[in-house]
Amino acid sequence: MAEKAFPYKGQCLCGQITYEVAVIEPAMGHCHCSMCRKFHGAAFATLGEAKAENFRFTTGKDKLKTYQAENGTKRTFCEDCGSSLLFEASNSDGSLVEFSLGTLDSDITLKPDAHIFTQYQAQWYDITDDLPIFPEGRNS
Repeated sequence: MAEKAFPYKGQCLCGQITYEVAVIEPAMGHCHCSMCRKFHGAAFATLGEAKAENFRFTTGKDKLKTYQAENGTKRTFCEDCGSSLLFEASNSDGSLVEFSLGTLDSDITLKPDAHIFTQYQAQWYDITDDLPIFPEGRNS
């Protein structure tokens, strides 16, 4: 059986952590929750998803650090440069990996499809696109 192709490549700012993605799932969201805003230092975090078997770190796994918030969510970053790499919901079963799209080096054709947790959005940012807006998660 042929080895699975991993066409999408990404890395942290300092380049010590690299990863590959075979298939990016279609759900890509701009998360406006206060924790994502603080973790990314921006008005929102844009996250993509991959099935766990379609995501792998290729270098620097020993440089990964994880912050677990009081609500049980986990955010993984590079211990040297601080790049925000992964998000894990408190109820995650590990079947999906949510990663920061801003760390991809490869071009992708998919586009974000929603704004989520907008009830917590920064008051200084106005959503001006036509994507669906959810006050909490996609089911709200």
